[in-house]
Amino acid sequence: MITPKERYIVDEKGNRVSVLLDIEDYRKLLEDLEELEAIRAYDGAKASGDAGIPFEQAVAEIERERG
Repeated sequence: MITPKERYIVDEKGNRVSVLLDIEDYRKLLEDLEELEAIRAYDGAKASGDAGIPFEQAVAEIERERG
């Protein structure tokens, strides 16, 4: 888990309107978001109740559809 330094850009009234992140913190956030998306996709697939198919079969079907 990252602990970013809190740095903000404020408007003329002092309201926070933007946040500044170190590039490494930003990259870590993107990685975490990608992982979360994968987890949600997995959870959705499991909850759908559809039968699974082998990975190789799925790739072959996708390639046939593109073909």
